[in-house]
Amino acid sequence: MNWLAYLSLAGLSSIKFMFAPVLGLNLRLSFLETYLSCVAGAIITAIVFYFGANYFMRRAHEKRVEKYRKSVESGNPIKRKKNFTRVNKAVVRVKKSIGIFGIAMWAPFFLSVPIGSIVTAKFFRKRKITFVIILCGIFLNGFVSTLITYLFS
Repeated sequence: MNWLAYLSLAGLSSIKFMFAPVLGLNLRLSFLETYLSCVAGAIITAIVFYFGANYFMRRAHEKRVEKYRKSVESGNPIKRKKNFTRVNKAVVRVKKSIGIFGIAMWAPFFLSVPIGSIVTAKFFRKRKITFVIILCGIFLNGFVSTLITYLFS
């Protein structure tokens, strides 16, 4: 088949995994071709963003510390943000209610693979099983969304 179709499907699934099987159906790919292309794109993106999230978070923290240090040296210290905002409380409530399995399996599916991987890495990167749960979620969600797309078409 056309490699461009596989690459475009993998590219779409790396951004918005939930709707990628629809493109596979429109490209007239088989169920297996659509499923494997979607899963491959999502897994590659999850690897890059899950393991790169530590770098991005560390870099953002260093920038904030450097900005605060420069403002203190100039004599105009920046007012620190509140730690316990309404949004932070809501995030903690969601984290406690659905836990590692809910966030690791469903955040890449409903948000997007990059954002879901970063959020999961932020909350649960110290647990070794976290990335395995993300991969299981990608395989399961990819199968279900592809199946639903091909059954109802």
